[in-house]
Amino acid sequence: MTFFKVFSSLLYLEYYMRFLLLCGLLGLSALLSAQAQSLPVLPQNPPSLRWQEVRTPHFRVIYAGAIDSAAQRTAARLEQLHGPGAATLGVNPPPIGIVLQNQTTVSNGFVTFLPRHAEFFTTPQQGFGLGTVDWLDGLAVHEYRHVGQFDKARQGIGRVLTPLFGDGALGIAAVGVPQWFFEGDAVGTETALTRSGRGRIPSFDVGLRANLLAGRRYSYQKAVNGSLRDQVPNWYVLGYFMTSYLKTHHGPNAWAKVLDNYYRFPFYPFSFSNGIRRSTGLTVERLYDRTMTEIDSTWRAQQAALPAITPVREFAAAATEKIYTQYQYPQYVNDSTVLTLKTGLGHIAQLVLLSRRGSYPAGAERKVFETGQLNIPEMLSVNGGKAVWPEFQQDARWGQRIASELKVLDLATGRLTRVGKGARYAAAALSPDGQRLVAVRTDVNYRHALVIVDAQTGAELQTLPNPQNDFYQQPRWHPDGRRVVAVTLSAAGKTIVVIEPATGTARALLPVANVNLANPQPWRGFVLYNSSQSGIDNLYAVNARTGQTYRVTSRPLGAYHAAASPDGRALAFHDFRATGARVVEMALDSTAWTPIPTATADIPGPYAAALTAQEPAGRLVPRLLAQPDSAAPRYGVRRYSPLRHAFNVFSYGVVQSPTGNAVTLGLRSQDLLNTTQIFAGVGYDQVERTASVIGALSYQALYPVLDVDVTYGGRDAAIIYQGQTLRDQWRYTRLTAGLRLPLNLTRSKYFQALSIGSYYLHEQVFDYDLPVRRRTETGSETPLNAIQNTISYASQLRRSARDVAPRGGGTFLGTWRTTPFNTRLQATQLAAQGSVFLPGLGRHHAIRLRGGYQWQDQAQYQFAPAVSFPRGQGYTSFDRLRVASLDYSLPLAFTHWELGRWLYVQRLRATVFGDVARGSNRLGAGIRDYQNVGLDALVQFNVLRLRTPVEAGVRLVYNTVVRQWVVEPLAFDIRL
Repeated sequence: MTFFKVFSSLLYLEYYMRFLLLCGLLGLSALLSAQAQSLPVLPQNPPSLRWQEVRTPHFRVIYAGAIDSAAQRTAARLEQLHGPGAATLGVNPPPIGIVLQNQTTVSNGFVTFLPRHAEFFTTPQQGFGLGTVDWLDGLAVHEYRHVGQFDKARQGIGRVLTPLFGDGALGIAAVGVPQWFFEGDAVGTETALTRSGRGRIPSFDVGLRANLLAGRRYSYQKAVNGSLRDQVPNWYVLGYFMTSYLKTHHGPNAWAKVLDNYYRFPFYPFSFSNGIRRSTGLTVERLYDRTMTEIDSTWRAQQAALPAITPVREFAAAATEKIYTQYQYPQYVNDSTVLTLKTGLGHIAQLVLLSRRGSYPAGAERKVFETGQLNIPEMLSVNGGKAVWPEFQQDARWGQRIASELKVLDLATGRLTRVGKGARYAAAALSPDGQRLVAVRTDVNYRHALVIVDAQTGAELQTLPNPQNDFYQQPRWHPDGRRVVAVTLSAAGKTIVVIEPATGTARALLPVANVNLANPQPWRGFVLYNSSQSGIDNLYAVNARTGQTYRVTSRPLGAYHAAASPDGRALAFHDFRATGARVVEMALDSTAWTPIPTATADIPGPYAAALTAQEPAGRLVPRLLAQPDSAAPRYGVRRYSPLRHAFNVFSYGVVQSPTGNAVTLGLRSQDLLNTTQIFAGVGYDQVERTASVIGALSYQALYPVLDVDVTYGGRDAAIIYQGQTLRDQWRYTRLTAGLRLPLNLTRSKYFQALSIGSYYLHEQVFDYDLPVRRRTETGSETPLNAIQNTISYASQLRRSARDVAPRGGGTFLGTWRTTPFNTRLQATQLAAQGSVFLPGLGRHHAIRLRGGYQWQDQAQYQFAPAVSFPRGQGYTSFDRLRVASLDYSLPLAFTHWELGRWLYVQRLRATVFGDVARGSNRLGAGIRDYQNVGLDALVQFNVLRLRTPVEAGVRLVYNTVVRQWVVEPLAFDIRL
């Protein structure tokens, strides 16, 4: 994978990219042997959508459907941010397009320069991370900072490279800038310029806080590159604190000076660290050490001032878990047993039962169910013998259409029911009898609603009134089954409301304020909830009759997601540790709670107040964001035609081909809605020293993907004929055109995809003067006119971070190539290959069994192989070919080896394999058998402290044909 693709994809939500990756790979694999440019399949919207755009002086906001008010609001917010949002970077970004993606329920946003634009996903998230600002407002502040960061590269070396690469020069110039800077600086900006932001939310940094307070201060290498054993906070957290330290100690423009120094000439190792040193006198390692020392001191002082720690008892002692593992979001099944979500570096998401006492040993766990792609895992609900949670459901064809359905599991029978197929439910809770659900829904028009749903049929029974379009979070039923409690977010802030569905009336229990609230839990005459008001997330309660508030817990790192036992005598929640969250329990006794004044604002986290105070726009932007929509200017709206904007060149001059296998002179084009990709260029073969002209088009707006590519070039090759070496130069034209249908069929814990393709291949040769030719080459009087049909299917069990290969599922690839046009060059090939994945003997061991058969009539032409030939063996074409293999993959060690600044090794793994094959021809050579065995030894490592790990290694094969050992290097594999 190229640097450009890696850098762009890092701006996506990691889950989302992995979710779409499998389908894209299948679509690509079907074309590799057709020698096409194979432009990748990108996520699109259905063609039935009608697009419009709002134009401001500096932005184009592109949207579909009746989301006009949200589009106008976003355009106004962005225009307000245009000056102040990137002022401290010293840039004034040129106009940019923003696409509002309203067909998906994924909560995300990103900025990319390939092509240069931003995308805002309009469904708000449900958890603590939303804070107290409108979702689209928060996206505007954060993502616009990314726009400024990228455009900062238009100086120094970037100014020189732009004529050669177009906007791709921004990525080349920024190759040495770590990801923690981009995300950390953007989090700092959202913290400084809004009343919320993740720098003010304790749950955002709880992992780093847990590490430092437990004495786990990792090296900079480990902090940047991650670990397969320990919890290492992501680059958002690391970056927020490192960038904020520099701003508060060296001024708000400190990073602008660092980047000015860096972009003068960035192409040497550790140039970014050198830019920091020139600007501040600190290397990046010293910056990290000083940041960790300062926040460690701050948090220890905070710990020392805490009230008496609330005693708890742990449900599951994780003594058997030697790596980072979490148990979260407990829900009582009965008075002694909770259902909780287990995740970690060594586990895929699964629901487990933990018991205080009962039929199996106290503190033990029992796996109940492995989930699919969770939407928000914290919205687990149990009632009436059932459990419910939301899962993403990808549309089979349209990558931007992702529903959020509810999965209802009968805990007694194990029967799973899908509720709300194709719906947009971000959170749901079961009524006490398990017959109804209350769910949060944000529609494609950015309208928020609470709905009552039949838990068996999925029918929507009622939509509760919401005239102000307040956003609801994490609703729960009252034990009486007649009322619902929920957190609401409005322009003024958050509160907790009690709603009576029968009348549609709602009553606020707390004043609306800038206090981050979550997970309300009714209990008798109280509602318990999470709050960040003390600077640490803990549990609080409000008396539903008097409005008096109480502190329920005082835990050192935070207490999350309270659940009351059915008998009302115990309270379960998860408690954070450096080794992972654990489910704990305490007595539920309101007389032990501490009465406190009602909070009106949260205590800001480290650096938050200082960032706002020193930010030039720290007072301006919050006032602008607080303005009602009616006070903002209204911009003109006009129709947006994807077809008219299909040609959008984003990289030109010296560009990389979309397949990543060549550098050419040419251009690349891609429209902002991912419907049309174009590649055109002039290539050069360094081996034969010949040039070629290449053009490729992929039109992906329709249900099948239409691909066309044409290559016109030269060849220069030699053959040995009758003892003489003869050389010739000739020209060729190759045309490939056809359709492919990539489908994502994922419905569970297995990634599933199906791809069907049919392509026409024409190759014509000119000026070929050699007396003979290879059977894999066309001749001057024997053009190739062929059809290739492929069908591929994959089903793979999701992998944990420590898994080295799939441990369940299978794949199939069927190929049919033929020449049906009665030309002089004729051949036929039929092939099928399948694999089965099985778990090995150890937790992260995996087995692959693979077999294939290829039949071909190759009297006049030889197609490329369609099955896997034994490893370590050069391919030999046969009329009949049977192949089989067995692979056993296992990790050897999970390490934290460091070689100074240069190298960080995370894992050693190996694959032991055996390959067998039998090839036969109707005439001539007869039968040949192959039995090869071998070993792959691979190392997963990071170079130059880049967070994306690389895997490479060596292959040792015993070749039974030549009866000797063969050593081969294994190509680099960048692991997202």
